[in-house]
This record gives sequence, C-alpha cells and structure tokens, in this order.
Amino acid sequence: MRRGFLSLLLLWLTTPLLAWAQGGPTELQVWHGYRAAERAGLEKVVAAYNAAKGGSGVKVALRAIPSDAFTDKITATVPRGVGPDIFIFPQDRLGGWVESGNTLEPLDFFLDDAVKKRFIPSTLEAMTYRGSVYGLPLNFKVITLIYNKKLVARPPKTTGELLAACKKAAPAQGSTCLVYPYTDFYYHAALMNAFGGRVFDPGPTPRLDAPENVKAMELLLRWVDKDRILPPEPSTVLTTSLFNAGQASMVFSGPWFLGEIAPEIDYGLAPLPTVDEAGGKPMRPWMTVEGVAVAAPSKNKEAAFDFVSYLTGPEGAKIMAQVGRQNPAFEPIYKDPEIAKDATLAAFRTQAETAVPMPNVAEMTMLWSPMTSAMNAITRKASSPKTALQEAQKAVRKDVASLRRKR
Repeated sequence: MRRGFLSLLLLWLTTPLLAWAQGGPTELQVWHGYRAAERAGLEKVVAAYNAAKGGSGVKVALRAIPSDAFTDKITATVPRGVGPDIFIFPQDRLGGWVESGNTLEPLDFFLDDAVKKRFIPSTLEAMTYRGSVYGLPLNFKVITLIYNKKLVARPPKTTGELLAACKKAAPAQGSTCLVYPYTDFYYHAALMNAFGGRVFDPGPTPRLDAPENVKAMELLLRWVDKDRILPPEPSTVLTTSLFNAGQASMVFSGPWFLGEIAPEIDYGLAPLPTVDEAGGKPMRPWMTVEGVAVAAPSKNKEAAFDFVSYLTGPEGAKIMAQVGRQNPAFEPIYKDPEIAKDATLAAFRTQAETAVPMPNVAEMTMLWSPMTSAMNAITRKASSPKTALQEAQKAVRKDVASLRRKR
C-alpha cells in the first residue's frame, strides 16, 4: 500500500518534468489593441488555431491592451522580457523599436519567397527595415473618396471634375462640398505625394521644405480660399456632421469613418482623384500597415512564428476580412468569391494601388508636432507655405540630430 502510494507520488512529481523535457504545453501570449469587430475577428482566428493545434500542446492566449497605451506598454515590457510572445503593432513604430533593440525578432530566418509573395508588396515593404523583415503584415488602411450618392451622380476622377462637381452642387449646399481634416498632416500627405513631395531624402534626411511640398500646400490653400470647396475650420467632428447632414457631398477618409455614417446616407467609395495641377498624377495617400511581430525575448519563437503565419495567411485573412472588417495584406484573399463581392474591401484594395507606405524610420515620430504647427500656421494665414515648412524643417532637423547623438 505504502509502495503504491509512493509510486503514485513519484509519478505526480515527475510528470511536469517529463512534459517539459518533451516540449510540454506552451501558451503563447498575444497582445493587441483591438476593440469591437476587429477584436471579435481576432478571437475567432485564435479559437480556430487552438482547435487545429489541439494535440500539439500549443495554445494561444489573447490579452487586450487599451489602444492609447499599447505602444508605451510594448516599449516598457518587451525589452525586459516580461511582455508577450507576439504582438500586433503599427508600422510607424518599427524603426524606433529596431533601433532601441531587444523588441522585434527579425523574421528573415523563417521566410522564403513563397511566404513573401503572398502579401501585397507595399505591405511587406512597410514591415521591412534596413533590409530585414520584422513582422508579417496583417492589414492595411488608406483614405479614399467617400461620396453621397444622392448628391454626386458620378464620383470625380480628376481635380478638374472635382471642382466642376462642387460648383454644380453648391446652390443646394452652400460653400462646402468636400470635407476632411486637411490640417492633419496624415490626410494632407495624399496631396503632397501627388506632387512628388516627401518628408525624407535618402539617409534618412528630413526634407519637409521640398519645393513639391510647397506646391501641394499652395493648392490646398486655393481649395479653401479661392475655390471654396473646403470649410475654413476643418475637424473630424465637422467632417462627420456635415456629411451626415447632407451639407457635404464628399469626404476623404478611411475605413474608420464608415461606422460614423448615418444609416440614411446612401454612400459609395471611389479612388481619390488625380491632380491636374500635378500633371495628372494620382493622389497617393499614406498606407498604414499593422504587422504581427515575434517578441525578441520570447522563448517560443518557432511556435510563435507558426501562429503569426496562420494569422496572416489564408485562414486568418478571411476571418479578419469578414468578421474583423479589415483589408488583409494577404493578396490572394481578394480572389476569394466571398471577399471579391465585398464592395468596401474592393474599394480600399483599389486605392492601395496608388498608396505609399508611411515611413517606418525612427525619425518619423518627430515630424508630427512640427508639421501640425506648420499646417495650422499656413491655413490660418499666419505664415506662407514656404516659411512654415522651413520652420518645421529646422525643428525636425534639430530633433533628429539629437536622436542620433543618443544612439
């Protein structure tokens, strides 16, 4: 009896050790900042993955972090080895995290040409820094033209057609035809890029005062002051209220705006117009990409990459498109009959063809405050476009020099 009890006790004590020696159960911690539909989609992907891997001893567990605290949480925890195995992140933080070290695991070892080719090229570019891939692209977002079908019979394909459509609609709507937060540099970038403008020269070297950037600002001012197709005081709140009240027939915005449109508004989506003043070049909005990374300190890198591949592959992409309402970076999904008939996903996919991946270099985070000041000074007539951009250039160049001294 005593011998049997000791045998059972020994078995109970050694079972965890045997499991560990054989690989044992592995729980992968995944952090994200999703809410609503995106969170529901991610939860469904994880449930499907866990069911498929039921006998492998690997299980994925999700942890939601408030989106406004997410990047700071990653920065504070991952390098110390107390964060997740996997996290979903925005591309604009990639360069900074790579430069700071011990945050993102380079994935080149896991990748072959077949994996690389399954993504829309620009989305993989957004996950690449100094020649190495640090995350697999999950989804992308771009702004496009959203219009009220009752007020616009045919969406304008050029800025000339845009002005003509606005003049035709003006008597019923007052002076506002088009509305978007044009003092937000993220939105303005689409017009800047049409002129061949830029924020960096190779190096990267800040180039906010490039002549092309000045020309884009001058056209924006003409739209506000002379053509009067834009409201004098833009904001995201005003954009929503004017469009829902039928006082603005067109909006430049992204997928996040669709949930704010009133149910009674019959709207459509179309590509942003080409710019006659820039030689007919298309407006080229910045593409923002969310990637899925393996944390550098993770002790389960192979298992983690397996889930990253699943989430960004055909199974995960379809769920995140249908349930999460994301535009997947996984290119073949757009040939799936169920996805192909989704007009909203198709419209943003079309706009992505002319989009430019937003720079992911560490210096990018230093642009926003100076450019916000410049945009406000220009639109409020406190400074000329050239002078305001020169001031922004000086401020960013100083901050960049300080950053590089610290490295």
